[in-house]
Amino acid sequence: MSTESIFQTHLVLGYVAWLICFGAYILPWLTSMDRVRAHRAIATLHSFRFFGLVFLLPGVVGPNLPASFATFAAFGDLAAGLLAVLALVTIRMRPVFWLFVVAFNLVGMGDLVLDYYHAIQAGLPARAGELGAAYAIPIIFVPLLMITHVFASYLLLRPLAKAARVLTGEAAVS
Repeated sequence: MSTESIFQTHLVLGYVAWLICFGAYILPWLTSMDRVRAHRAIATLHSFRFFGLVFLLPGVVGPNLPASFATFAAFGDLAAGLLAVLALVTIRMRPVFWLFVVAFNLVGMGDLVLDYYHAIQAGLPARAGELGAAYAIPIIFVPLLMITHVFASYLLLRPLAKAARVLTGEAAVS
């Protein structure tokens, strides 16, 4: 198998494994709690995104890791992680907490989507060995981050959809 095929297989299977785990264990746990606690749990996971700075460490990643990927991924992760930390430390100030929850989800999901774009543009799948010790990040950590961003977005938008139904009178009919 080529490096590209192995990397793509790992990435797909990372999503499959996390979707199974999320559906069986994490989703029931998150839906059993109120919205604030669920977003707090998700923000706690994302507060570890400072680890993305490892893409900039020589010796951890190969010298030929495309800078167009590494720099953006490292600082995008850092930004999302810091916003998640700010959400956590402002939990007692609900309007500010919600602002940071929205911000870290928008920045975090945007970062992941753009990281995929930059990785493809730079030909990273064919040079995945250049990720070195950081190879586990896109294979193990990124799928969970993306899945939790999607779920957090659902949680954020769900009350808006319910409010819209009430305003249009659909709630009275159902």
